[in-house]
Amino acid sequence: MDTRLHPTALASDLDAQGPLGELHAALRAVLLPLARLAVAQGLPYAQAEALLKLAFLEAGREAHGGHAQRAVSRISAATGLSRREVTRLLQRPEGDPPPRRSPATELFTRWLSDPALRTPEGRPMALPRQGPAPSFESLAQAVTRDVHPRSLLEELCRLGLAELDAAGETVHLLRETYVPQGDLVRMLGFLGANVGDHFSAAVANVLTDGKRHFEQALFADELSGESLEQVRRLVTEQWQALLTALVPAITRLIEEDRAAGRAQDQRLRIGLYTYTDAMPAASGSNPPSPPSDQEN
Repeated sequence: MDTRLHPTALASDLDAQGPLGELHAALRAVLLPLARLAVAQGLPYAQAEALLKLAFLEAGREAHGGHAQRAVSRISAATGLSRREVTRLLQRPEGDPPPRRSPATELFTRWLSDPALRTPEGRPMALPRQGPAPSFESLAQAVTRDVHPRSLLEELCRLGLAELDAAGETVHLLRETYVPQGDLVRMLGFLGANVGDHFSAAVANVLTDGKRHFEQALFADELSGESLEQVRRLVTEQWQALLTALVPAITRLIEEDRAAGRAQDQRLRIGLYTYTDAMPAASGSNPPSPPSDQEN
């Protein structure tokens, strides 16, 4: 049986109308950046296809409950994968467990967001390297007892987030955002975690009542490059305010759950992003469009 895609059939599928056409358009918008990443990193199509098969398998298993080891036929019907392929994939060893959060980045976030560690002007305080709170040592021990404060300090310095003064007594933060430029492993880790959760939230909203996860966006066009620089500064300020308000509140909730003996089996990710690009065509003499909300 010939399973290759014929150009005419492919064109017909991609030109579908109605909800199916909208689904195709949404998938193209999502898959193109992924394809760019794969091409840029030298990942061939065959390996990307293998990952897509595993994703379809997992989605099929979820749709039929648990691992669904006896549901080969149902998974095959739901995904379009052959029964033989489903069986082969189900027999694969389980993958590696997801990586744990970095204690260094958690310490960095705590330092930025804890009101007790900020100056009257609202900037992060320089901290004594050792001693009682407030100090770098006490902050590090509040984050984890599994990693020595010295090791966490060395990691923050390696990442360009902090530095130790010449006397070796005081630690200073160098930045107020963490974008690990030049560290491909961490950047890919952030991409998978942040975009994966954002996409999961959007899909869950589409497949349910649209209210399960908070997910909204603001869209505007006809801006100049100079205006975008001002917007970037505004967004950075708003993110810092949000971080300062949320981290202590969430930390308190975690402690209250622990004290009350509640099952602590839920996770949370809150994000904010901006994306800028050239408009697809000249705007001509049309008046500027006001910003508009977009949501699922």
